Amino acid sequence: MATSFRLGLIQLAVGASKADNISRAVRSIKEAASGGAKIVALPECFNSPYGTSYFPEYAEKIPGESTNALAAAAKESKVFLVGGSIPEEDGGKFYNTCTVFNPAGEMVAKHRKIHLFDIDVPGKIRFQESEILSPGNSFTTFETSFCKIGIGICYDIRFAELAQIYAKMGCKLIIYPGAFNMTTGPAHWEILQRARALDNQLFVATVSPARDEKATYVAWGHSTVVDPWGSVVETTEHEEKILLVDIDLNKMEEVRTSIPLTVQRRKDMYDVKEV
Repeated sequence: MATSFRLGLIQLAVGASKADNISRAVRSIKEAASGGAKIVALPECFNSPYGTSYFPEYAEKIPGESTNALAAAAKESKVFLVGGSIPEEDGGKFYNTCTVFNPAGEMVAKHRKIHLFDIDVPGKIRFQESEILSPGNSFTTFETSFCKIGIGICYDIRFAELAQIYAKMGCKLIIYPGAFNMTTGPAHWEILQRARALDNQLFVATVSPARDEKATYVAWGHSTVVDPWGSVVETTEHEEKILLVDIDLNKMEEVRTSIPLTVQRRKDMYDVKEV
């Protein structure tokens, strides 16, 4: 298994036209692949403006228009594609859903956002995904020719247990398509990524929509990759951009050897007894 690869994060400008959003995403996937990316990721709600009022209008079944386009793009560019997320309709319910495709264009994973974004920061922002969306209830990982990868969506990153479970499942990278806002983004976006990476000694990548100051929900941007040491490898600002980052998995083994944090190590150090 190869120990290094290039990751492409597409910080996409998302507008009101679903067709335009899909076309822009497909073009960007090709561009990332032409730049050497073997794994490519899109942002949360790449085909739709972000907001509870938009979800029912833009929602589609899977497979559907958006995911069919992603499957074809993954196959054409021969990449593993983490398809950000789209509003999904299934059985009369709506979900915030990420689909993953292999280089043959086959869907190999589907993650429904587990932790819905329900916040109320007095005087700043109130947003309740649960007014429209239903939560997912399963962990989502997929295997590549490089490593196992875990998937979370935006608010999922705030729950440390999810990343811990992915680490125990053998993931070396967790990808979080997300859309933090102008209140939570400056305060928490980077620190959460660094915490998840440092605590679990693995790579964390986040991919956001580009910022649109005229949108009803303004995304923070700043798509980022953090390494197992907790250091920011690469980040960007808020404009539309493709971030190409070389991931060296040897860094993970180096960190884990230098500072052991395994369960067995903790038991040995503190003489923890099973109960």
